[in-house]
Amino acid sequence: MDHIVTLDSRQEAALQAVADKFVAVHKGDVMKALKEMIVLNGHLQDRLDAYTAPRRASR
Repeated sequence: MDHIVTLDSRQEAALQAVADKFVAVHKGDVMKALKEMIVLNGHLQDRLDAYTAPRRASR
């Protein structure tokens, strides 16, 4: 892990609420929710990488 994020109490509470809802969508299966979040994060990272990659000049 190369970047640590520090949250204040308000941000932590908001994050906890979203996490609780995400786990509820997966019928309480925390591992299933975690696996899906990892996959979703990977897809988002791929899109960000593609967006920020230097563009080749088209000729």
